[in-house]
Amino acid sequence: MDPITLRLTTCFETVFPDLPVEEIPAASQATLAAWDSVAAITLVNVIEEEFGIEMDFDQLADLDSFRRVRDYLGREVRTEPLG
Repeated sequence: MDPITLRLTTCFETVFPDLPVEEIPAASQATLAAWDSVAAITLVNVIEEEFGIEMDFDQLADLDSFRRVRDYLGREVRTEPLG
């Protein structure tokens, strides 16, 4: 598992502690009843803290699944050291 996916999985575990870890990669707002508007904001806050970024709230509606959040982070987060 790549570092971004591993860290994002930890974020999901924090926000959705009752979700089995093996189900996290398939998680979405459509399949997870606990992923309501409050959970979405909480998840964004946890992700921002974990990755040291500010997420674009205009895109929040599009970030409705683990996969889409992972894709977003892949574009926004630098994984290699500068130098």
